[in-house]
Amino acid sequence: MANRTYTLDEAKALPRWRQPVVLLMVVAAAMPIAFSTWSALLNNFVIEVAGFTGVEIGWLHSVREFPGFLAIGVILLIMFFREQGLLLFNLALLGAATAVTAWFPSLGGILTITMLSSIGFHYYETVNQSLQLQWIERGRAPQVLGWLVAVGSGASLVAYGLLVVTWKTFDLSYNFVYLASGGFTFAVAVFAWLAWPRFESPEPQLKTFVLRRRYWLYYALQFMSGARRQIFTVFAAFMMVERFGFEVHEVTALFIINFLANMIFAPLMGRAVGKWGERNALAFEYVGLTIVFLLYGGIYYFSWGVALAATLYVVDHLFFSLAFAIKTYFQKIADIPDIAPTAAVAFTINHIAAVFLPALLGYLWVTSPGAVFGLASLLALGSLMLALMIPRHPEKGNETVFAGYAPSPAE
Repeated sequence: MANRTYTLDEAKALPRWRQPVVLLMVVAAAMPIAFSTWSALLNNFVIEVAGFTGVEIGWLHSVREFPGFLAIGVILLIMFFREQGLLLFNLALLGAATAVTAWFPSLGGILTITMLSSIGFHYYETVNQSLQLQWIERGRAPQVLGWLVAVGSGASLVAYGLLVVTWKTFDLSYNFVYLASGGFTFAVAVFAWLAWPRFESPEPQLKTFVLRRRYWLYYALQFMSGARRQIFTVFAAFMMVERFGFEVHEVTALFIINFLANMIFAPLMGRAVGKWGERNALAFEYVGLTIVFLLYGGIYYFSWGVALAATLYVVDHLFFSLAFAIKTYFQKIADIPDIAPTAAVAFTINHIAAVFLPALLGYLWVTSPGAVFGLASLLALGSLMLALMIPRHPEKGNETVFAGYAPSPAE
Protein backbone atom coordinates (compact mmCIF):
# COMPACT_ATOMS: atom_id res chain seq x y z
CA MET A 1 0.00 0.00 0.00
CA ALA A 2 1.33 3.43 -0.93
CA ASN A 3 0.16 5.00 2.32
CA ARG A 4 1.75 2.39 4.60
CA THR A 5 4.77 3.40 6.67
CA TYR A 6 7.96 1.32 6.43
CA THR A 7 11.18 1.50 8.39
CA LEU A 8 14.33 1.65 6.29
CA ASP A 9 15.06 -2.00 7.13
CA GLU A 10 11.56 -3.07 6.09
CA ALA A 11 11.87 -1.05 2.88
CA LYS A 12 14.71 -3.30 1.72
CA ALA A 13 12.11 -6.00 1.01
CA LEU A 14 10.13 -3.73 -1.32
CA PRO A 15 10.55 -3.90 -5.11
CA ARG A 16 13.65 -1.98 -6.10
CA TRP A 17 11.70 0.85 -7.78
CA ARG A 18 9.77 1.58 -4.56
CA GLN A 19 12.79 1.85 -2.26
CA PRO A 20 13.84 5.16 -0.64
CA VAL A 21 16.93 5.79 -2.77
CA VAL A 22 14.89 5.41 -5.95
CA LEU A 23 12.44 8.02 -4.67
CA LEU A 24 15.39 10.34 -4.06
CA MET A 25 16.50 9.74 -7.66
CA VAL A 26 13.02 10.45 -9.04
CA VAL A 27 12.72 13.79 -7.27
CA ALA A 28 16.37 14.56 -8.15
CA ALA A 29 15.32 14.22 -11.79
CA ALA A 30 12.00 16.08 -11.48
CA MET A 31 13.24 19.20 -9.69
CA PRO A 32 15.71 20.34 -12.40
CA ILE A 33 13.11 20.02 -15.14
CA ALA A 34 11.33 23.05 -13.67
CA PHE A 35 14.21 24.87 -12.00
CA SER A 36 16.79 24.47 -14.77
CA THR A 37 14.33 25.49 -17.46
CA TRP A 38 13.39 28.54 -15.41
CA SER A 39 17.08 29.38 -15.06
CA ALA A 40 17.84 28.85 -18.75
CA LEU A 41 15.10 31.23 -19.86
CA LEU A 42 15.35 33.74 -17.02
CA ASN A 43 17.99 36.16 -18.27
CA ASN A 44 16.53 36.41 -21.77
CA PHE A 45 12.99 36.61 -20.38
CA VAL A 46 13.69 39.47 -17.96
CA ILE A 47 15.84 41.41 -20.44
CA GLU A 48 13.54 41.02 -23.46
CA VAL A 49 10.16 41.16 -21.71
CA ALA A 50 10.74 43.26 -18.59
CA GLY A 51 13.81 45.32 -19.59
CA PHE A 52 15.93 44.32 -16.60
CA THR A 53 19.42 45.72 -15.98
CA GLY A 54 22.00 44.52 -13.45
CA VAL A 55 20.13 46.41 -10.72
CA GLU A 56 16.80 44.62 -11.28
CA ILE A 57 18.45 41.21 -11.73
CA GLY A 58 20.27 41.73 -8.44
CA TRP A 59 17.00 42.51 -6.65
CA LEU A 60 15.31 39.52 -8.29
CA HIS A 61 17.92 37.14 -6.94
CA SER A 62 17.85 38.72 -3.50
CA VAL A 63 14.10 38.11 -3.43
CA ARG A 64 14.62 34.60 -4.77
CA GLU A 65 17.05 33.77 -1.99
CA PHE A 66 15.00 35.19 0.88
CA PRO A 67 13.04 31.91 1.39
CA GLY A 68 16.39 30.15 1.65
CA PHE A 69 17.24 32.47 4.52
CA LEU A 70 13.94 31.40 6.13
CA ALA A 71 14.63 27.68 5.61
CA ILE A 72 14.89 27.42 9.38
CA GLY A 73 11.08 27.40 9.27
CA VAL A 74 11.32 23.73 8.26
CA ILE A 75 11.95 22.99 11.95
CA LEU A 76 8.47 24.29 12.74
CA LEU A 77 6.90 22.39 9.85
CA ILE A 78 8.38 19.00 10.80
CA MET A 79 6.59 19.31 14.14
CA PHE A 80 3.34 18.77 12.22
CA PHE A 81 4.27 17.09 8.93
CA ARG A 82 6.47 14.23 7.80
CA GLU A 83 9.61 15.27 5.97
CA GLN A 84 8.70 13.09 3.00
CA GLY A 85 5.36 14.88 2.62
CA LEU A 86 7.05 18.28 2.87
CA LEU A 87 9.53 17.23 0.21
CA LEU A 88 6.81 16.38 -2.31
CA PHE A 89 4.56 19.35 -1.44
CA ASN A 90 7.38 21.81 -2.06
CA LEU A 91 8.39 20.05 -5.25
CA ALA A 92 4.80 20.50 -6.44
CA LEU A 93 4.84 24.19 -5.42
CA LEU A 94 8.04 24.74 -7.42
CA GLY A 95 6.44 23.12 -10.46
CA ALA A 96 3.19 25.07 -10.20
CA ALA A 97 4.91 28.44 -9.76
CA THR A 98 7.29 27.78 -12.65
CA ALA A 99 4.36 26.86 -14.89
CA VAL A 100 2.76 30.32 -14.57
CA THR A 101 5.95 32.43 -14.62
CA ALA A 102 5.27 33.99 -18.04
CA TRP A 103 1.81 35.13 -16.95
CA PHE A 104 3.37 37.94 -14.87
CA PRO A 105 5.79 39.87 -17.15
CA SER A 106 6.21 42.95 -14.93
CA LEU A 107 8.80 43.59 -12.23
CA GLY A 108 6.24 43.15 -9.46
CA GLY A 109 4.75 40.04 -11.04
CA ILE A 110 8.13 38.43 -11.66
CA LEU A 111 9.24 39.12 -8.08
CA THR A 112 6.02 37.65 -6.67
CA ILE A 113 6.02 34.43 -8.68
CA THR A 114 9.76 34.07 -8.08
CA MET A 115 9.12 34.24 -4.35
CA LEU A 116 6.58 31.38 -4.59
CA SER A 117 8.80 29.16 -6.72
CA SER A 118 11.70 29.95 -4.42
CA ILE A 119 9.76 28.81 -1.36
CA GLY A 120 9.14 25.51 -3.11
CA PHE A 121 12.74 25.16 -4.25
CA HIS A 122 14.46 26.06 -0.98
CA TYR A 123 12.17 24.10 1.32
CA TYR A 124 12.44 21.14 -1.05
CA GLU A 125 16.23 21.38 -0.99
CA THR A 126 16.35 21.67 2.80
CA VAL A 127 14.25 18.55 3.36
CA ASN A 128 15.94 16.71 0.50
CA GLN A 129 19.38 17.19 2.05
CA SER A 130 18.06 15.94 5.37
CA LEU A 131 16.46 12.82 3.88
CA GLN A 132 19.54 12.02 1.81
CA LEU A 133 21.71 11.92 4.92
CA GLN A 134 19.11 9.88 6.83
CA TRP A 135 18.23 7.38 4.10
CA ILE A 136 21.66 6.74 2.54
CA GLU A 137 24.12 4.56 4.43
CA ARG A 138 27.18 6.48 5.56
CA GLY A 139 29.67 4.23 3.79
CA ARG A 140 27.86 4.64 0.46
CA ALA A 141 27.00 8.34 0.81
CA PRO A 142 29.73 9.90 -1.41
CA GLN A 143 29.03 7.48 -4.26
CA VAL A 144 25.23 7.71 -4.02
CA LEU A 145 25.30 11.50 -3.74
CA GLY A 146 27.50 11.57 -6.82
CA TRP A 147 24.92 9.50 -8.67
CA LEU A 148 22.12 11.80 -7.51
CA VAL A 149 24.03 14.76 -8.95
CA ALA A 150 24.40 12.81 -12.20
CA VAL A 151 20.67 12.01 -12.30
CA GLY A 152 19.77 15.68 -11.82
CA SER A 153 22.25 16.66 -14.50
CA GLY A 154 20.76 14.11 -16.87
CA ALA A 155 17.27 15.50 -16.34
CA SER A 156 18.51 19.02 -16.96
CA LEU A 157 20.28 17.78 -20.07
CA VAL A 158 17.00 16.43 -21.46
CA ALA A 159 15.22 19.71 -20.75
CA TYR A 160 17.99 21.81 -22.29
CA GLY A 161 18.32 19.51 -25.27
CA LEU A 162 14.63 19.93 -26.04
CA LEU A 163 15.00 23.71 -25.71
CA VAL A 164 17.94 23.89 -28.10
CA VAL A 165 16.23 21.69 -30.70
CA THR A 166 12.74 23.19 -30.49
CA TRP A 167 13.09 26.85 -29.41
CA LYS A 168 13.73 28.31 -32.85
CA THR A 169 12.47 25.37 -34.92
CA PHE A 170 8.93 25.69 -33.56
CA ASP A 171 9.17 29.34 -32.48
CA LEU A 172 8.27 28.44 -28.91
CA SER A 173 7.03 31.04 -26.46
CA TYR A 174 8.19 31.59 -22.91
CA ASN A 175 4.68 30.76 -21.74
CA PHE A 176 4.61 27.35 -23.45
CA VAL A 177 8.02 26.26 -22.14
CA TYR A 178 7.32 27.39 -18.58
CA LEU A 179 3.93 25.64 -18.59
CA ALA A 180 5.38 22.40 -19.95
CA SER A 181 8.38 22.19 -17.62
CA GLY A 182 6.60 23.33 -14.47
CA GLY A 183 3.59 21.13 -15.21
CA PHE A 184 5.83 18.08 -15.61
CA THR A 185 7.50 18.65 -12.25
CA PHE A 186 4.11 19.14 -10.59
CA ALA A 187 2.83 15.87 -12.10
CA VAL A 188 5.88 13.92 -10.91
CA ALA A 189 5.39 15.24 -7.35
CA VAL A 190 1.78 14.02 -7.37
CA PHE A 191 2.83 10.64 -8.78
CA ALA A 192 5.55 10.22 -6.15
CA TRP A 193 3.02 10.97 -3.40
CA LEU A 194 0.69 8.26 -4.70
CA ALA A 195 3.22 5.62 -5.74
CA TRP A 196 5.68 5.45 -2.82
CA PRO A 197 4.95 4.39 0.76
CA ARG A 198 6.02 6.52 3.71
CA PHE A 199 9.49 5.80 5.07
CA GLU A 200 10.47 6.09 8.72
CA SER A 201 14.05 7.04 9.56
CA PRO A 202 15.82 4.84 12.14
CA GLU A 203 16.03 7.61 14.74
CA PRO A 204 13.43 10.36 15.19
CA GLN A 205 14.63 13.84 14.31
CA LEU A 206 14.79 16.60 16.90
CA LYS A 207 11.99 19.09 16.30
CA THR A 208 13.72 22.00 18.00
CA PHE A 209 16.27 24.60 16.96
CA VAL A 210 19.74 23.03 16.94
CA LEU A 211 22.92 25.13 16.87
CA ARG A 212 25.90 23.24 18.26
CA ARG A 213 29.38 24.71 18.75
CA ARG A 214 31.06 21.54 17.51
CA TYR A 215 29.43 22.06 14.11
CA TRP A 216 30.96 25.52 13.70
CA LEU A 217 33.19 24.57 10.75
CA TYR A 218 30.23 23.08 8.88
CA TYR A 219 28.29 26.31 9.43
CA ALA A 220 31.23 28.41 8.22
CA LEU A 221 31.64 26.31 5.07
CA GLN A 222 27.93 26.69 4.37
CA PHE A 223 28.07 30.48 4.76
CA MET A 224 31.02 30.87 2.41
CA SER A 225 29.50 28.46 -0.10
CA GLY A 226 26.28 30.47 -0.21
CA ALA A 227 28.03 33.81 -0.68
CA ARG A 228 30.32 32.51 -3.40
CA ARG A 229 27.58 30.61 -5.22
CA GLN A 230 25.40 33.70 -5.45
CA ILE A 231 27.98 35.62 -7.44
CA PHE A 232 28.28 32.82 -9.96
CA THR A 233 24.55 32.05 -10.17
CA VAL A 234 23.49 35.66 -10.60
CA PHE A 235 26.20 37.22 -12.70
CA ALA A 236 28.00 34.52 -14.74
CA ALA A 237 25.02 33.64 -16.94
CA PHE A 238 23.85 37.28 -16.96
CA MET A 239 27.26 38.22 -18.37
CA MET A 240 26.83 35.77 -21.25
CA VAL A 241 23.61 37.50 -22.29
CA GLU A 242 24.48 41.13 -21.49
CA ARG A 243 28.11 41.22 -22.72
CA PHE A 244 28.16 38.57 -25.44
CA GLY A 245 24.54 38.70 -26.61
CA PHE A 246 23.75 35.01 -26.09
CA GLU A 247 20.22 33.99 -27.18
CA VAL A 248 18.04 31.42 -25.40
CA HIS A 249 19.23 28.45 -27.46
CA GLU A 250 22.89 29.50 -27.03
CA VAL A 251 22.61 29.86 -23.24
CA THR A 252 20.82 26.52 -23.14
CA ALA A 253 23.52 24.87 -25.28
CA LEU A 254 26.08 26.06 -22.73
CA PHE A 255 24.00 24.53 -19.95
CA ILE A 256 23.86 21.25 -21.88
CA ILE A 257 27.65 21.08 -21.95
CA ASN A 258 27.65 21.70 -18.19
CA PHE A 259 25.30 18.87 -17.44
CA LEU A 260 26.95 16.43 -19.83
CA ALA A 261 30.17 17.05 -17.94
CA ASN A 262 28.39 16.59 -14.60
CA MET A 263 26.80 13.32 -15.72
CA ILE A 264 30.23 11.98 -16.58
CA PHE A 265 32.27 13.37 -13.72
CA ALA A 266 29.91 13.55 -10.71
CA PRO A 267 29.96 9.77 -10.02
CA LEU A 268 33.76 9.85 -10.41
CA MET A 269 33.92 12.76 -7.98
CA GLY A 270 31.79 10.76 -5.53
CA ARG A 271 34.31 7.94 -5.63
CA ALA A 272 37.17 10.45 -5.28
CA VAL A 273 35.61 11.95 -2.15
CA GLY A 274 35.20 8.46 -0.72
CA LYS A 275 38.86 7.66 -1.43
CA TRP A 276 40.66 10.95 -0.76
CA GLY A 277 38.37 12.52 1.83
CA GLU A 278 36.37 15.70 2.12
CA ARG A 279 39.32 17.97 2.96
CA ASN A 280 41.24 17.18 -0.22
CA ALA A 281 38.13 17.31 -2.41
CA LEU A 282 37.03 20.70 -1.10
CA ALA A 283 40.56 22.13 -1.21
CA PHE A 284 40.79 21.11 -4.87
CA GLU A 285 37.42 22.73 -5.55
CA TYR A 286 38.30 26.03 -3.89
CA VAL A 287 41.71 26.38 -5.52
CA GLY A 288 40.05 25.82 -8.88
CA LEU A 289 37.27 28.31 -8.17
CA THR A 290 39.77 30.99 -7.12
CA ILE A 291 41.50 30.70 -10.48
CA VAL A 292 38.21 30.61 -12.40
CA PHE A 293 36.86 33.78 -10.77
CA LEU A 294 40.14 35.64 -11.37
CA LEU A 295 39.90 34.73 -15.05
CA TYR A 296 36.27 35.88 -15.13
CA GLY A 297 37.46 39.29 -13.91
CA GLY A 298 40.12 39.31 -16.59
CA ILE A 299 37.42 39.00 -19.26
CA TYR A 300 36.35 42.55 -18.40
CA TYR A 301 39.73 44.10 -17.68
CA PHE A 302 41.56 42.56 -20.65
CA SER A 303 38.66 42.03 -23.08
CA TRP A 304 39.19 38.28 -23.37
CA GLY A 305 36.69 36.60 -25.67
CA VAL A 306 33.53 34.58 -25.47
CA ALA A 307 35.31 31.23 -25.88
CA LEU A 308 37.14 31.68 -22.58
CA ALA A 309 33.96 32.86 -20.84
CA ALA A 310 32.04 29.80 -22.01
CA THR A 311 34.88 27.46 -21.00
CA LEU A 312 35.08 29.00 -17.55
CA TYR A 313 31.33 28.62 -17.12
CA VAL A 314 31.60 24.87 -17.70
CA VAL A 315 34.67 24.44 -15.49
CA ASP A 316 32.97 26.48 -12.77
CA HIS A 317 30.00 24.10 -12.74
CA LEU A 318 32.29 21.08 -12.46
CA PHE A 319 34.01 22.51 -9.40
CA PHE A 320 30.69 23.37 -7.78
CA SER A 321 29.53 19.77 -8.17
CA LEU A 322 32.09 18.79 -5.51
CA ALA A 323 30.08 20.71 -2.91
CA PHE A 324 28.34 17.52 -1.77
CA ALA A 325 31.56 16.82 0.16
CA ILE A 326 30.29 19.36 2.71
CA LYS A 327 27.23 17.11 3.22
CA THR A 328 29.28 13.98 3.75
CA TYR A 329 31.58 15.84 6.17
CA PHE A 330 28.56 16.77 8.25
CA GLN A 331 27.12 13.23 8.05
CA LYS A 332 30.34 11.91 9.61
CA ILE A 333 30.38 14.32 12.56
CA ALA A 334 26.64 14.60 13.26
CA ASP A 335 24.32 12.95 15.73
CA ILE A 336 21.57 11.36 13.61
CA PRO A 337 18.68 13.17 15.40
CA ASP A 338 20.41 16.49 14.56
CA ILE A 339 20.29 15.99 10.79
CA ALA A 340 16.89 17.53 9.95
CA PRO A 341 17.07 20.61 12.21
CA THR A 342 20.71 21.22 11.33
CA ALA A 343 19.90 20.98 7.60
CA ALA A 344 17.38 23.79 8.14
CA VAL A 345 19.83 25.89 10.17
CA ALA A 346 22.62 25.30 7.64
CA PHE A 347 20.39 26.26 4.73
CA THR A 348 19.55 29.50 6.50
CA ILE A 349 23.24 30.18 7.16
CA ASN A 350 23.99 29.36 3.52
CA HIS A 351 21.55 32.08 2.47
CA ILE A 352 22.53 34.90 4.85
CA ALA A 353 24.72 36.53 2.22
CA ALA A 354 22.27 35.60 -0.53
CA VAL A 355 19.64 37.97 0.86
CA PHE A 356 21.70 41.13 0.42
CA LEU A 357 24.73 40.26 -1.74
CA PRO A 358 23.02 40.07 -5.19
CA ALA A 359 21.24 43.42 -4.71
CA LEU A 360 24.39 45.19 -3.49
CA LEU A 361 26.59 43.67 -6.17
CA GLY A 362 24.02 44.59 -8.81
CA TYR A 363 24.97 48.24 -8.22
CA LEU A 364 28.70 47.37 -8.36
CA TRP A 365 28.09 45.40 -11.56
CA VAL A 366 26.91 48.44 -13.52
CA THR A 367 30.19 50.24 -12.77
CA SER A 368 32.79 47.44 -12.43
CA PRO A 369 31.76 43.88 -13.36
CA GLY A 370 35.32 42.62 -12.97
CA ALA A 371 35.35 43.68 -9.31
CA VAL A 372 32.35 41.42 -8.65
CA PHE A 373 34.34 38.39 -9.75
CA GLY A 374 37.38 39.63 -7.82
CA LEU A 375 35.30 39.48 -4.65
CA ALA A 376 34.24 35.94 -5.56
CA SER A 377 37.89 34.87 -5.79
CA LEU A 378 38.53 36.21 -2.28
CA LEU A 379 35.56 34.23 -1.00
CA ALA A 380 36.94 31.09 -2.65
CA LEU A 381 40.28 31.65 -0.91
CA GLY A 382 38.48 32.03 2.41
CA SER A 383 36.67 28.75 1.76
CA LEU A 384 40.02 27.08 1.07
CA MET A 385 41.33 28.17 4.47
CA LEU A 386 38.27 26.62 6.12
CA ALA A 387 38.52 23.37 4.13
CA LEU A 388 42.07 22.85 5.36
CA MET A 389 40.67 22.72 8.91
CA ILE A 390 38.78 19.48 8.13
CA PRO A 391 40.61 16.42 9.51
CA ARG A 392 41.49 13.56 7.16
CA HIS A 393 39.01 11.29 8.96
CA PRO A 394 36.27 13.47 10.50
CA GLU A 395 33.96 11.96 13.11
CA LYS A 396 32.15 12.96 16.26
CA GLY A 397 34.81 14.34 18.60
CA ASN A 398 37.19 14.93 15.68
CA GLU A 399 35.33 17.68 13.83
CA THR A 400 38.38 19.87 13.04
CA VAL A 401 42.17 19.55 12.87
CA PHE A 402 42.27 21.40 16.20
CA ALA A 403 40.41 18.64 18.04
CA GLY A 404 43.61 17.05 19.33
CA TYR A 405 44.82 20.31 20.85
CA ALA A 406 41.59 21.82 22.15
CA PRO A 407 38.71 19.32 22.02
CA SER A 408 35.47 20.79 20.76
CA PRO A 409 32.73 21.06 23.35
CA ALA A 410 29.96 18.49 23.14
CA GLU A 411 27.28 21.05 22.46
